[in-house]
Amino acid sequence: MAGDDAPNDQQLLTEIANGDMNAVTVFYQRHESRVYRYAMTKVSDSSVASDILNDVMMQVWRSAAKFEGRAKVTTWLLGIAHNKVVDHWRKLGKREYTELDENMEDDTTSGVNPAHATEAASDGKLLRTCLAKLKPEHREILHLVFFEELGYSEIANIIDVPEGTVKSRVFHARNLMKKQLANATRAA
Repeated sequence: MAGDDAPNDQQLLTEIANGDMNAVTVFYQRHESRVYRYAMTKVSDSSVASDILNDVMMQVWRSAAKFEGRAKVTTWLLGIAHNKVVDHWRKLGKREYTELDENMEDDTTSGVNPAHATEAASDGKLLRTCLAKLKPEHREILHLVFFEELGYSEIANIIDVPEGTVKSRVFHARNLMKKQLANATRAA
């Protein structure tokens, strides 16, 4: 199943709904890294992220016939992943999100050398380190915007919040990430 003959995601879901195990394998291989990366942004534990990945794919297998096509398959898939993460946190008795203060000031310092900041931003290890220091809700929103390249409305569907909340979270997450990068470049 390679090249132009490869089925698209909706076709795979139809085949999965009809019991085609080969379609399950193709779908899994196509989306496993995306779902795993998403789960890692939320739980920061490879074992838990792997469990969530497996739970998501089991849900896809069970629910393929219910996909209505109102959203992209990847949006639907990441929505399932989001719900599995929420279930994980509930089982642990933890709250997934803390409310953000909409009046929070941008206290990033302006004394950062832009050349150093750009150089630091290109360093993948530094980026991962700075991302890891953010709260899960900030990591998630940055992951969905920058790595999954999803729009605000798609993200709102995935995490089940209003689009305005997504915009607010992106704003705050970017500012916090700038602050982490600024601190890291000063320390270097």
